[in-house]
Amino acid sequence: MQQNFDAIIIGAGAAGLFCAARAGQRGRRVALIDHAETIGEKIRISGGGRCNFTNIGTSPANFLSQNPHFCRSALARFTPQDFVRLVTKHRISYHEKTLGQLFCDESSQQIIDMLLDECAKGRVTLMHPVTVQQIHHGDGFVVDTSRGTMNAAKLVIATGGLSIPATGATAFGYEVAKQFGVPVTPLRAGLVPLALDAPAMERYGMLSGVAFDTVARCDDSEAEFREAALMTHRGLSGPAVLQISNYWQPGGDVLFDLLPGIDGVTWLNELRARRPVPTSFAKALAEHVPQRLSDSWAAAHAPVKPLAEWTRTELNHVATLLKAWPLKPSGTLGYKKAEVTLGGVDTRALSQQTMEAKAVAGLHFIGEVMDVTGWLGGYNFQWAWASGAACGDAL
Repeated sequence: MQQNFDAIIIGAGAAGLFCAARAGQRGRRVALIDHAETIGEKIRISGGGRCNFTNIGTSPANFLSQNPHFCRSALARFTPQDFVRLVTKHRISYHEKTLGQLFCDESSQQIIDMLLDECAKGRVTLMHPVTVQQIHHGDGFVVDTSRGTMNAAKLVIATGGLSIPATGATAFGYEVAKQFGVPVTPLRAGLVPLALDAPAMERYGMLSGVAFDTVARCDDSEAEFREAALMTHRGLSGPAVLQISNYWQPGGDVLFDLLPGIDGVTWLNELRARRPVPTSFAKALAEHVPQRLSDSWAAAHAPVKPLAEWTRTELNHVATLLKAWPLKPSGTLGYKKAEVTLGGVDTRALSQQTMEAKAVAGLHFIGEVMDVTGWLGGYNFQWAWASGAACGDAL
């Protein structure tokens, strides 16, 4: 027996749930289907279990895409303040951490429950686990599933990317795009820890667990992030590293400023002007970075003599390295450890107003499956809400 709807949404993550709720509450008959046993798994594990559900400083500058202006319209029409009003309406208490990041005071399950409640208000038909077997396009869309055949004039793909496969992530959305001739830009892991090669690990591997304040940047990008970096048993992690991983290209260096906000030459000259002059450069550097990192860094890069005996050339060289310590990653830790997928359905083939494919009437893409990737810190959730709202309001 064929089931008829106004819209079928495949993928019950953040974007799919929100889109379904918006469309359902506008009177649309919506089927929301997902292959997972548990709905909203990525929401549940996000933010250490408290869901960093938005960032109050969200702007188009916080997103990467081959079509960078695409996200402007949706972000302007559904803002972080709009989502906060919904959170407040559901009496979910929250707090702001650094850099505009908003988290639930209690549990990310509250956000999932809120979205399910909003879907219920819109009389959304939620079905899971459901396997999609085939999609046909003629007079609307026909979706053959493990729970029968569904028909709708509108089909929304909200299946996410390849990151965190343990949550059920698959390439389904990209395959649907290709089936209908919608281009997909190159994919790679984003917001992901970086691996270091064997020589670097031999030198710095003993620093696993050491965190330090830094400004991280790449040698071929203007992007830079001042946050914590973390040395691990496999390489580099921490917020600063995850952020800069979106900009790093294989073969390039990541540069770490070990003296954020401090001029390196000035600081070294001030050390030399102290009385008595510090005999240990490593001990002096430990005023700004953890002692273990200071000892290892000094042994690798500082002249093996008292600071007072350094030549001007040596001082300038150390100052340069302190402000731009280069480490060359051998790669990323891949989708298993990535928080997002860079690249995706090419937004140049979509309407920025409705998220609809320009060449396939009624076919929409929202959320992470698209080539729109936010920084760490709630931006990707805000894109899920904004793109979901734009699509849901247009269905």
